Amino acid sequence: MEDRELHKKSYIKVIDYIKNQIRDGRLSMGGKLPAERELSIILGVSRNSVREAIRTMDIMGVISSQQGAGNYLTGNFENNLVESLSMMFLLNQINYQQVSQLRRGLELQALLLAIDNISDENIKKLDEINSKLEHETEENNVILDKKLHYNIAIASNNTLIVDILQALSELIDQFIVDLRREILSSNDSKLLLIEAHTEMIKSLVNRDKNLAYEAINKHFGIIDEKLKSNSDKLIKINGKK
Repeated sequence: MEDRELHKKSYIKVIDYIKNQIRDGRLSMGGKLPAERELSIILGVSRNSVREAIRTMDIMGVISSQQGAGNYLTGNFENNLVESLSMMFLLNQINYQQVSQLRRGLELQALLLAIDNISDENIKKLDEINSKLEHETEENNVILDKKLHYNIAIASNNTLIVDILQALSELIDQFIVDLRREILSSNDSKLLLIEAHTEMIKSLVNRDKNLAYEAINKHFGIIDEKLKSNSDKLIKINGKK
């Protein structure tokens, strides 16, 4: 038992050391970690403890292990966040309405922040994406829809919002099969969605936060309505709908 606790503390010691190196500015994104042997000597822990710490940070998305080249700080958290959220939703039997509520709040905040930060050039890009939605194929429309929301999130200048929205987007695609495609394949719902997107873009052009609230509510009203009429597509871990 004591050996297990000592081993646990040893690998955490390695992770804490890397955290401190980042905090003190000695390591930054893209930087190479010290070699396993060097970390073992510096911290007075076994090579096995160092390897366990490296594996843990790799799974977390903190680092990328490159065969023969070493370990580098990458901060690639998206995959880890998707898997963590997936397990959390499954284990807690969370349904899509709750996912949608979280996404609505984040999308609204992203749009409100984008109103303060977005450039005219990026607004033009969003307008072009939205215009294409009316004429492109169903498959391309799904891609364009994701792209539009991603670009608004980027314009918020909030990395945390971007990462979580990306993870939620992947989660939606995992648990609600073809939800986006189904919305965009219906002419009526597609036109309503384009209208909501147009109002979102207009709120950015006019720096109108009241319109932003209205546009987001319209957008998620369409999604929630589609969910109600397709409740059989709602998946929960216990198989109930």
